[in-house]
Amino acid sequence: MGVNTATFSIASWNINGMRASADKGLRQWLAQTPAQVVCLQEVRALPEQIPQDLRQPSDWHTAYAPAQRLGYSGVALWARRPWQELRTGLGEPRFDEEGRVQLARFGQLWVVGGYFPNGNGKDRDLSRIPYKLEFYEALRRQLQPLIDAGAPVVVLGDWNTAPYPIDLARPKENEKTSGFRPEEREALQLWLRAGWTDAFRQLHPEASGAYSWWSQRPGVRAKNIGWRIDLALVSPAALPWLVGAAVHPEVLGSDHCPISIELDQRVLQL
Repeated sequence: MGVNTATFSIASWNINGMRASADKGLRQWLAQTPAQVVCLQEVRALPEQIPQDLRQPSDWHTAYAPAQRLGYSGVALWARRPWQELRTGLGEPRFDEEGRVQLARFGQLWVVGGYFPNGNGKDRDLSRIPYKLEFYEALRRQLQPLIDAGAPVVVLGDWNTAPYPIDLARPKENEKTSGFRPEEREALQLWLRAGWTDAFRQLHPEASGAYSWWSQRPGVRAKNIGWRIDLALVSPAALPWLVGAAVHPEVLGSDHCPISIELDQRVLQL
């Protein structure tokens, strides 16, 4: 699968553990993806614990932001070209110790890979919802100076929230479930009202059944009883350059599947 040089392709995937997904589809996907930049979530390993061919794949530049807690969270960035600037974290220890965000600049374009918190605590008690909502707001504040300066910015990752009823198979049954509760959806809507655009919905407003996460209970994925919680949001300056957005449920290896967007490569030279 060749790289389209007319566009700049960015992919995001919650791999649910790099070591676990390595032989379940991650290596095959990496060899075939046309993406120039890949944002990974839930790496769940320190760099030295990752097999060498994935820690530093041939012809890729890599950066890792692991969580302090072993086997938990963590994000990574793979890119076919070097970035001009890389920032890790939000400058707030309570977020940064969980390894949740990387910001990389390619030319004039900022690519942000994020693993947004789940609202569930132990025993699905919803105790992490306040932390989750605070993370949403902290990242939006962190990016606002870039937006004010007119920079093109894209934020990709596992947002852990389905924006609209069309984005999950059973919305009525999940109105009280973390990931589709009103306060979580409102936190996401704050981004959209501030000028950000959901890339997939912009280009596929009526598409149903386009899910990126499925419960690991037997048969659920085969029946496509899923949620679209892996999202790519684009800033006002990036939106005019958006030419493609997709969900890739055919890719196996995790309880999530990859998502991708394509931008006109001229966005890099704005």
